[in-house]
Amino acid sequence: MLIYLICSLSAYLFSRIEQYALSGFVLILAAVYLYIKEYGYSKSLVNLRGIFSLAFVGGEGLSAMKLSYLAKPWNIITWLCISLAFICFYAVFNILKEYGGNPYINSERVLEKSNENRMYACIIIIALVSAVAFNIEAIILGFIPFFERGVPHAYSYFHISGVHYFTVSCVLIPALSIIYLHEEGKLDAVKLVFLSLANIIAIIIPILCVSRFQFMFAVLLAFITFLILKREKIKPIYFIMLIVVIVPVYLLLSVLRSHDVEYLNGIFEMKYKFPIYISQPYIYIANNYDNLNTLINELPNHSLGMKGLFPLWALTGLKFVYPKLVDFPIFVNKTELTTVTLFYDAFYDFGIIGVGVFSAILGAVSYMFEKWIRSTKHAAFYMIYAQFFIYMALSFFTTWFSNPATWFYFIVTVAIFFICEQKGKQVFRK
Repeated sequence: MLIYLICSLSAYLFSRIEQYALSGFVLILAAVYLYIKEYGYSKSLVNLRGIFSLAFVGGEGLSAMKLSYLAKPWNIITWLCISLAFICFYAVFNILKEYGGNPYINSERVLEKSNENRMYACIIIIALVSAVAFNIEAIILGFIPFFERGVPHAYSYFHISGVHYFTVSCVLIPALSIIYLHEEGKLDAVKLVFLSLANIIAIIIPILCVSRFQFMFAVLLAFITFLILKREKIKPIYFIMLIVVIVPVYLLLSVLRSHDVEYLNGIFEMKYKFPIYISQPYIYIANNYDNLNTLINELPNHSLGMKGLFPLWALTGLKFVYPKLVDFPIFVNKTELTTVTLFYDAFYDFGIIGVGVFSAILGAVSYMFEKWIRSTKHAAFYMIYAQFFIYMALSFFTTWFSNPATWFYFIVTVAIFFICEQKGKQVFRK
Protein backbone atom coordinates (compact mmCIF):
# COMPACT_ATOMS: atom_id res chain seq x y z
CA MET A 1 0.00 0.00 0.00
CA LEU A 2 2.96 2.33 0.65
CA ILE A 3 4.02 1.91 -2.99
CA TYR A 4 0.57 3.01 -4.12
CA LEU A 5 0.59 6.05 -1.82
CA ILE A 6 3.99 7.16 -3.16
CA CYS A 7 2.93 6.61 -6.78
CA SER A 8 -0.45 8.29 -6.26
CA LEU A 9 1.15 11.37 -4.73
CA SER A 10 3.74 11.45 -7.53
CA ALA A 11 0.98 11.14 -10.14
CA TYR A 12 -0.91 14.02 -8.54
CA LEU A 13 2.18 16.24 -8.52
CA PHE A 14 3.01 15.38 -12.14
CA SER A 15 -0.56 16.24 -13.14
CA ARG A 16 -0.30 19.62 -11.43
CA ILE A 17 2.60 20.54 -13.71
CA GLU A 18 0.77 19.00 -16.71
CA GLN A 19 3.17 16.09 -17.13
CA TYR A 20 0.25 13.76 -17.79
CA ALA A 21 2.24 10.96 -19.44
CA LEU A 22 4.43 10.62 -16.34
CA SER A 23 1.38 10.93 -14.08
CA GLY A 24 -0.27 7.94 -15.72
CA PHE A 25 2.93 5.95 -16.11
CA VAL A 26 3.75 5.81 -12.40
CA LEU A 27 0.21 4.62 -11.61
CA ILE A 28 0.38 1.88 -14.26
CA LEU A 29 3.69 0.74 -12.80
CA ALA A 30 2.06 0.63 -9.35
CA ALA A 31 -0.85 -1.42 -10.72
CA VAL A 32 1.44 -4.01 -12.32
CA TYR A 33 3.62 -4.20 -9.21
CA LEU A 34 0.60 -4.72 -6.93
CA TYR A 35 -0.80 -7.49 -9.12
CA ILE A 36 2.55 -9.31 -9.29
CA LYS A 37 2.94 -8.95 -5.54
CA GLU A 38 -0.52 -10.37 -4.92
CA TYR A 39 0.17 -13.23 -7.32
CA GLY A 40 3.23 -14.03 -5.20
CA TYR A 41 1.01 -14.25 -2.12
CA SER A 42 -1.85 -16.23 -3.64
CA LYS A 43 0.07 -18.34 -6.21
CA SER A 44 -2.91 -17.82 -8.50
CA LEU A 45 -3.61 -15.56 -11.48
CA VAL A 46 -7.23 -15.47 -10.31
CA ASN A 47 -7.30 -13.48 -7.07
CA LEU A 48 -9.58 -10.60 -6.15
CA ARG A 49 -7.21 -8.12 -4.52
CA GLY A 50 -4.68 -8.53 -7.32
CA ILE A 51 -7.17 -8.02 -10.14
CA PHE A 52 -8.78 -5.03 -8.41
CA SER A 53 -5.35 -3.42 -8.01
CA LEU A 54 -4.44 -4.06 -11.64
CA ALA A 55 -7.78 -2.95 -13.09
CA PHE A 56 -8.72 0.01 -10.92
CA VAL A 57 -5.24 1.52 -10.41
CA GLY A 58 -4.23 0.68 -13.98
CA GLY A 59 -7.40 2.34 -15.26
CA GLU A 60 -6.61 5.38 -13.15
CA GLY A 61 -3.17 5.51 -14.75
CA LEU A 62 -4.56 5.35 -18.30
CA SER A 63 -7.07 8.07 -17.50
CA ALA A 64 -4.40 10.27 -15.89
CA MET A 65 -2.51 10.30 -19.21
CA LYS A 66 -5.33 12.44 -20.70
CA LEU A 67 -5.00 11.27 -24.29
CA SER A 68 -8.44 12.65 -25.19
CA TYR A 69 -9.62 16.25 -25.39
CA LEU A 70 -12.55 15.15 -23.21
CA ALA A 71 -10.19 14.71 -20.25
CA LYS A 72 -9.92 17.73 -17.97
CA PRO A 73 -7.68 18.23 -14.90
CA TRP A 74 -9.20 16.37 -11.95
CA ASN A 75 -10.62 18.03 -8.89
CA ILE A 76 -8.58 17.35 -5.73
CA ILE A 77 -11.67 15.52 -4.39
CA THR A 78 -11.51 13.20 -7.40
CA TRP A 79 -7.91 12.31 -6.59
CA LEU A 80 -8.84 11.73 -2.95
CA CYS A 81 -11.86 9.57 -3.84
CA ILE A 82 -9.93 7.34 -6.22
CA SER A 83 -7.08 6.93 -3.73
CA LEU A 84 -9.46 6.28 -0.84
CA ALA A 85 -11.29 3.63 -2.86
CA PHE A 86 -8.08 1.66 -3.27
CA ILE A 87 -6.70 2.30 0.23
CA CYS A 88 -9.88 1.24 2.06
CA PHE A 89 -10.19 -1.92 -0.04
CA TYR A 90 -6.56 -2.87 0.52
CA ALA A 91 -6.46 -1.90 4.20
CA VAL A 92 -9.60 -3.85 5.19
CA PHE A 93 -8.32 -6.91 3.33
CA ASN A 94 -5.00 -6.58 5.21
CA ILE A 95 -6.67 -6.17 8.61
CA LEU A 96 -8.81 -9.26 8.09
CA LYS A 97 -5.79 -11.17 6.85
CA GLU A 98 -3.91 -10.20 10.00
CA TYR A 99 -6.64 -11.17 12.48
CA GLY A 100 -8.68 -13.73 10.53
CA GLY A 101 -5.87 -15.75 9.01
CA ASN A 102 -4.17 -15.87 5.64
CA PRO A 103 -6.86 -16.63 3.02
CA TYR A 104 -4.22 -17.93 0.60
CA ILE A 105 -2.98 -20.80 2.76
CA ASN A 106 -2.91 -23.86 0.56
CA SER A 107 -5.20 -26.64 1.63
CA GLU A 108 -6.26 -29.89 0.06
CA ARG A 109 -8.93 -29.21 -2.52
CA VAL A 110 -11.97 -31.18 -1.37
CA LEU A 111 -15.13 -30.21 -3.21
CA GLU A 112 -18.66 -31.14 -2.30
CA LYS A 113 -19.97 -33.01 -5.30
CA SER A 114 -22.96 -31.45 -7.00
CA ASN A 115 -26.13 -33.29 -7.90
CA GLU A 116 -25.28 -33.56 -11.61
CA ASN A 117 -28.82 -34.38 -12.73
CA ARG A 118 -30.17 -31.26 -11.04
CA MET A 119 -27.42 -29.11 -12.50
CA TYR A 120 -28.13 -30.47 -15.98
CA ALA A 121 -31.83 -29.69 -15.46
CA CYS A 122 -30.95 -26.13 -14.35
CA ILE A 123 -28.91 -25.60 -17.53
CA ILE A 124 -31.74 -26.77 -19.78
CA ILE A 125 -34.38 -24.77 -17.89
CA ILE A 126 -32.33 -21.56 -18.07
CA ALA A 127 -31.83 -22.08 -21.82
CA LEU A 128 -35.57 -22.60 -22.39
CA VAL A 129 -36.58 -19.63 -20.23
CA SER A 130 -34.04 -17.40 -21.94
CA ALA A 131 -35.17 -18.46 -25.43
CA VAL A 132 -38.85 -17.90 -24.58
CA ALA A 133 -38.14 -14.49 -23.02
CA PHE A 134 -36.11 -13.45 -26.08
CA ASN A 135 -38.96 -14.40 -28.41
CA ILE A 136 -41.46 -12.51 -26.25
CA GLU A 137 -39.33 -9.37 -26.48
CA ALA A 138 -38.82 -9.78 -30.23
CA ILE A 139 -42.56 -10.25 -30.88
CA ILE A 140 -43.75 -7.39 -28.67
CA LEU A 141 -41.04 -4.93 -29.75
CA GLY A 142 -41.25 -5.97 -33.39
CA PHE A 143 -37.53 -6.16 -34.15
CA ILE A 144 -34.27 -7.96 -33.41
CA PRO A 145 -31.21 -5.67 -33.02
CA PHE A 146 -28.96 -7.95 -35.12
CA PHE A 147 -31.04 -7.20 -38.21
CA GLU A 148 -31.45 -3.45 -37.57
CA ARG A 149 -28.56 -2.18 -39.65
CA GLY A 150 -27.89 1.56 -39.55
CA VAL A 151 -29.51 2.02 -36.12
CA PRO A 152 -26.62 2.62 -33.66
CA HIS A 153 -28.67 2.20 -30.48
CA ALA A 154 -31.10 -0.56 -31.47
CA TYR A 155 -29.70 -2.79 -28.72
CA SER A 156 -30.69 -0.20 -26.08
CA TYR A 157 -34.33 -0.28 -27.18
CA PHE A 158 -34.53 -4.08 -27.12
CA HIS A 159 -35.61 -4.24 -23.52
CA ILE A 160 -38.87 -5.04 -21.77
CA SER A 161 -38.68 -4.39 -18.03
CA GLY A 162 -38.69 -7.61 -16.05
CA VAL A 163 -38.53 -9.84 -19.12
CA HIS A 164 -35.03 -8.84 -20.22
CA TYR A 165 -33.44 -10.23 -17.04
CA PHE A 166 -34.65 -13.68 -18.10
CA THR A 167 -33.55 -13.13 -21.70
CA VAL A 168 -29.94 -12.49 -20.71
CA SER A 169 -29.84 -15.14 -17.96
CA CYS A 170 -28.48 -17.46 -20.66
CA VAL A 171 -25.00 -15.99 -20.02
CA LEU A 172 -24.74 -18.27 -16.96
CA ILE A 173 -25.04 -21.44 -19.08
CA PRO A 174 -21.43 -21.84 -20.36
CA ALA A 175 -19.96 -21.60 -16.83
CA LEU A 176 -22.56 -24.02 -15.47
CA SER A 177 -21.75 -26.40 -18.31
CA ILE A 178 -18.05 -26.34 -17.45
CA ILE A 179 -18.83 -27.28 -13.84
CA TYR A 180 -21.24 -29.98 -14.99
CA LEU A 181 -18.74 -31.51 -17.44
CA HIS A 182 -16.02 -31.38 -14.77
CA GLU A 183 -18.12 -33.40 -12.34
CA GLU A 184 -20.09 -35.67 -14.66
CA GLY A 185 -18.13 -38.83 -15.38
CA LYS A 186 -20.26 -40.06 -18.27
CA LEU A 187 -22.29 -38.05 -20.77
CA ASP A 188 -24.68 -39.88 -23.09
CA ALA A 189 -25.47 -38.69 -26.63
CA VAL A 190 -28.88 -37.19 -25.76
CA LYS A 191 -27.51 -35.12 -22.90
CA LEU A 192 -24.60 -33.97 -25.06
CA VAL A 193 -26.97 -32.77 -27.80
CA PHE A 194 -29.18 -30.78 -25.43
CA LEU A 195 -26.17 -29.39 -23.56
CA SER A 196 -24.73 -28.22 -26.88
CA LEU A 197 -28.03 -26.60 -27.86
CA ALA A 198 -28.21 -24.81 -24.50
CA ASN A 199 -24.74 -23.35 -25.04
CA ILE A 200 -25.59 -22.31 -28.60
CA ILE A 201 -28.57 -20.42 -27.18
CA ALA A 202 -26.27 -18.83 -24.58
CA ILE A 203 -24.01 -17.45 -27.32
CA ILE A 204 -26.54 -16.66 -30.05
CA ILE A 205 -28.89 -14.55 -27.89
CA PRO A 206 -26.25 -11.94 -26.92
CA ILE A 207 -25.22 -11.80 -30.60
CA LEU A 208 -28.83 -11.32 -31.76
CA CYS A 209 -29.20 -8.62 -29.07
CA VAL A 210 -25.92 -7.09 -30.37
CA SER A 211 -24.78 -7.00 -26.75
CA ARG A 212 -21.00 -6.99 -26.57
CA PHE A 213 -21.03 -7.03 -22.79
CA GLN A 214 -23.41 -9.99 -22.44
CA PHE A 215 -21.37 -12.00 -24.92
CA MET A 216 -18.10 -11.13 -23.17
CA PHE A 217 -19.64 -11.81 -19.76
CA ALA A 218 -20.77 -15.30 -20.83
CA VAL A 219 -17.30 -16.13 -22.18
CA LEU A 220 -15.38 -14.55 -19.30
CA LEU A 221 -17.56 -16.19 -16.64
CA ALA A 222 -16.96 -19.59 -18.21
CA PHE A 223 -13.24 -18.84 -18.58
CA ILE A 224 -12.73 -17.74 -14.97
CA THR A 225 -14.72 -20.73 -13.69
CA PHE A 226 -12.51 -22.98 -15.83
CA LEU A 227 -9.33 -21.36 -14.47
CA ILE A 228 -10.47 -21.89 -10.88
CA LEU A 229 -11.08 -25.56 -11.57
CA LYS A 230 -7.67 -25.79 -13.25
CA ARG A 231 -5.93 -23.75 -10.54
CA GLU A 232 -2.65 -25.68 -10.75
CA LYS A 233 -2.78 -26.34 -14.50
CA ILE A 234 -3.20 -22.91 -16.11
CA LYS A 235 -1.50 -22.69 -19.51
CA PRO A 236 -0.83 -19.65 -21.78
CA ILE A 237 -2.84 -21.31 -24.57
CA TYR A 238 -6.01 -20.75 -22.53
CA PHE A 239 -5.56 -16.97 -22.76
CA ILE A 240 -4.83 -17.14 -26.49
CA MET A 241 -8.03 -19.11 -27.00
CA LEU A 242 -9.97 -16.49 -25.02
CA ILE A 243 -8.69 -13.70 -27.27
CA VAL A 244 -9.42 -15.72 -30.41
CA VAL A 245 -13.03 -16.18 -29.28
CA ILE A 246 -13.77 -12.67 -27.97
CA VAL A 247 -12.04 -10.29 -30.39
CA PRO A 248 -13.70 -11.34 -33.70
CA VAL A 249 -17.20 -11.39 -32.19
CA TYR A 250 -16.58 -8.06 -30.41
CA LEU A 251 -15.56 -6.47 -33.73
CA LEU A 252 -18.56 -8.03 -35.50
CA LEU A 253 -20.97 -6.66 -32.90
CA SER A 254 -19.35 -3.22 -33.16
CA VAL A 255 -20.01 -3.26 -36.92
CA LEU A 256 -23.59 -4.46 -36.38
CA ARG A 257 -24.12 -1.54 -33.98
CA SER A 258 -23.24 0.75 -36.92
CA HIS A 259 -20.25 2.04 -34.97
CA ASP A 260 -17.81 2.78 -37.81
CA VAL A 261 -14.34 4.21 -37.24
CA GLU A 262 -15.30 7.77 -38.23
CA TYR A 263 -18.32 7.75 -35.87
CA LEU A 264 -16.27 6.44 -32.93
CA ASN A 265 -13.32 8.76 -33.47
CA GLY A 266 -15.72 11.70 -33.55
CA ILE A 267 -17.01 10.71 -30.12
CA PHE A 268 -13.64 9.85 -28.57
CA GLU A 269 -11.93 13.14 -29.54
CA MET A 270 -8.46 11.64 -29.21
CA LYS A 271 -5.48 14.00 -29.21
CA TYR A 272 -3.43 11.66 -31.38
CA LYS A 273 -4.35 9.50 -34.37
CA PHE A 274 -4.33 6.09 -32.74
CA PRO A 275 -5.78 3.04 -34.53
CA ILE A 276 -9.36 2.35 -33.42
CA TYR A 277 -8.31 -0.89 -31.67
CA ILE A 278 -6.23 1.27 -29.31
CA SER A 279 -8.43 4.36 -28.95
CA GLN A 280 -11.65 2.43 -28.27
CA PRO A 281 -10.35 0.33 -25.35
CA TYR A 282 -8.55 3.40 -24.02
CA ILE A 283 -11.61 5.65 -23.95
CA TYR A 284 -13.81 2.85 -22.56
CA ILE A 285 -11.44 2.68 -19.59
CA ALA A 286 -10.13 6.21 -19.18
CA ASN A 287 -13.24 8.31 -19.69
CA ASN A 288 -15.04 6.64 -16.78
CA TYR A 289 -12.72 8.37 -14.30
CA ASP A 290 -13.38 11.66 -16.08
CA ASN A 291 -17.12 11.01 -15.69
CA LEU A 292 -16.54 10.53 -11.96
CA ASN A 293 -14.75 13.88 -11.96
CA THR A 294 -17.72 15.43 -13.78
CA LEU A 295 -20.05 14.06 -11.09
CA ILE A 296 -17.88 15.46 -8.31
CA ASN A 297 -17.81 18.87 -9.97
CA GLU A 298 -21.51 19.10 -10.85
CA LEU A 299 -23.52 17.08 -8.30
CA PRO A 300 -25.77 19.54 -6.39
CA ASN A 301 -26.99 17.14 -3.65
CA HIS A 302 -26.25 13.61 -2.50
CA SER A 303 -29.01 11.00 -2.85
CA LEU A 304 -28.41 9.45 0.60
CA GLY A 305 -28.53 5.84 -0.57
CA MET A 306 -31.43 6.10 -3.00
CA LYS A 307 -29.26 5.89 -6.12
CA GLY A 308 -27.33 2.84 -4.96
CA LEU A 309 -30.57 1.03 -4.08
CA PHE A 310 -31.74 1.10 -7.69
CA PRO A 311 -31.65 -2.75 -7.93
CA LEU A 312 -34.20 -2.90 -5.08
CA TRP A 313 -36.51 -0.43 -6.78
CA ALA A 314 -36.14 -2.24 -10.11
CA LEU A 315 -36.43 -5.87 -9.02
CA THR A 316 -39.43 -5.17 -6.77
CA GLY A 317 -41.18 -3.04 -9.40
CA LEU A 318 -41.35 -0.06 -7.01
CA LYS A 319 -39.77 2.15 -9.70
CA PHE A 320 -43.04 1.93 -11.65
CA VAL A 321 -45.16 2.78 -8.61
CA TYR A 322 -42.91 5.62 -7.41
CA PRO A 323 -40.92 6.89 -10.44
CA LYS A 324 -39.17 9.50 -8.27
CA LEU A 325 -37.25 6.68 -6.60
CA VAL A 326 -35.11 6.41 -9.74
CA ASP A 327 -35.28 10.01 -10.95
CA PHE A 328 -31.58 10.82 -10.67
CA PRO A 329 -29.74 12.52 -13.56
CA ILE A 330 -26.41 11.10 -14.68
CA PHE A 331 -23.46 13.48 -14.87
CA VAL A 332 -21.09 12.66 -17.74
CA ASN A 333 -18.79 14.70 -19.95
CA LYS A 334 -20.37 13.47 -23.20
CA THR A 335 -23.88 12.14 -23.87
CA GLU A 336 -22.69 9.07 -25.80
CA LEU A 337 -20.17 7.99 -23.13
CA THR A 338 -22.22 6.99 -20.10
CA THR A 339 -20.00 4.39 -18.43
CA VAL A 340 -18.60 5.29 -15.02
CA THR A 341 -16.44 3.68 -12.35
CA LEU A 342 -17.46 1.19 -9.67
CA PHE A 343 -17.63 4.01 -7.10
CA TYR A 344 -19.76 6.52 -9.02
CA ASP A 345 -23.00 5.73 -7.15
CA ALA A 346 -21.21 5.53 -3.81
CA PHE A 347 -20.14 9.15 -4.24
CA TYR A 348 -23.58 10.05 -5.62
CA ASP A 349 -25.14 8.70 -2.42
CA PHE A 350 -22.80 9.81 0.36
CA GLY A 351 -19.81 11.60 -1.14
CA ILE A 352 -16.26 10.66 -0.24
CA ILE A 353 -17.43 8.87 2.93
CA GLY A 354 -19.66 6.64 0.81
CA VAL A 355 -16.71 5.76 -1.43
CA GLY A 356 -14.58 4.75 1.58
CA VAL A 357 -17.29 2.66 3.24
CA PHE A 358 -18.34 0.92 0.03
CA SER A 359 -14.72 0.12 -0.81
CA ALA A 360 -14.14 -1.27 2.70
CA ILE A 361 -17.15 -3.57 2.27
CA LEU A 362 -15.78 -4.83 -1.05
CA GLY A 363 -12.43 -5.50 0.63
CA ALA A 364 -14.13 -7.54 3.37
CA VAL A 365 -16.21 -9.54 0.87
CA SER A 366 -13.10 -10.19 -1.23
CA TYR A 367 -11.26 -11.54 1.79
CA MET A 368 -14.13 -13.88 2.66
CA PHE A 369 -14.46 -15.09 -0.92
CA GLU A 370 -10.72 -15.84 -1.11
CA LYS A 371 -11.02 -17.85 2.08
CA TRP A 372 -14.15 -19.73 1.01
CA ILE A 373 -12.88 -20.58 -2.47
CA ARG A 374 -9.98 -22.51 -0.92
CA SER A 375 -12.07 -24.48 1.54
CA THR A 376 -14.55 -27.29 1.05
CA LYS A 377 -17.33 -25.79 -1.07
CA HIS A 378 -19.99 -26.75 -3.50
CA ALA A 379 -18.56 -26.26 -7.00
CA ALA A 380 -21.37 -23.87 -7.93
CA PHE A 381 -19.77 -21.37 -5.53
CA TYR A 382 -17.06 -21.01 -8.18
CA MET A 383 -19.58 -19.17 -10.35
CA ILE A 384 -20.39 -16.75 -7.55
CA TYR A 385 -16.68 -16.09 -7.07
CA ALA A 386 -16.14 -15.80 -10.84
CA GLN A 387 -18.93 -13.19 -11.15
CA PHE A 388 -17.42 -11.13 -8.34
CA PHE A 389 -13.99 -11.49 -9.98
CA ILE A 390 -15.32 -10.09 -13.27
CA TYR A 391 -16.83 -7.08 -11.50
CA MET A 392 -13.48 -6.42 -9.80
CA ALA A 393 -11.66 -6.86 -13.12
CA LEU A 394 -14.01 -4.31 -14.70
CA SER A 395 -14.09 -1.97 -11.71
CA PHE A 396 -13.10 0.89 -14.00
CA PHE A 397 -16.21 0.43 -16.12
CA THR A 398 -19.49 0.90 -14.28
CA THR A 399 -21.39 0.60 -10.98
CA TRP A 400 -21.92 -3.14 -11.09
CA PHE A 401 -23.54 -3.42 -7.67
CA SER A 402 -26.12 -0.77 -8.54
CA ASN A 403 -27.15 -2.81 -11.58
CA PRO A 404 -30.25 -5.04 -11.16
CA ALA A 405 -28.85 -7.60 -13.64
CA THR A 406 -25.85 -8.15 -11.35
CA TRP A 407 -28.10 -9.11 -8.44
CA PHE A 408 -30.38 -11.14 -10.70
CA TYR A 409 -27.38 -13.25 -11.76
CA PHE A 410 -26.29 -13.65 -8.15
CA ILE A 411 -29.81 -14.70 -7.11
CA VAL A 412 -30.05 -17.29 -9.90
CA THR A 413 -26.58 -18.65 -9.12
CA VAL A 414 -27.28 -18.93 -5.39
CA ALA A 415 -30.56 -20.72 -6.18
CA ILE A 416 -28.65 -23.21 -8.34
CA PHE A 417 -26.10 -23.58 -5.53
CA PHE A 418 -28.81 -24.83 -3.15
CA ILE A 419 -30.79 -26.80 -5.74
CA CYS A 420 -27.69 -28.77 -6.74
CA GLU A 421 -26.36 -29.30 -3.23
CA GLN A 422 -25.53 -32.97 -2.70
CA LYS A 423 -26.97 -34.20 0.57
CA GLY A 424 -24.67 -37.17 0.81
CA LYS A 425 -21.00 -37.33 1.81
CA GLN A 426 -19.63 -37.81 -1.69
CA VAL A 427 -16.48 -35.79 -2.29
CA PHE A 428 -13.66 -35.72 -4.76
CA ARG A 429 -10.16 -34.29 -4.47
CA LYS A 430 -8.21 -32.09 -6.82
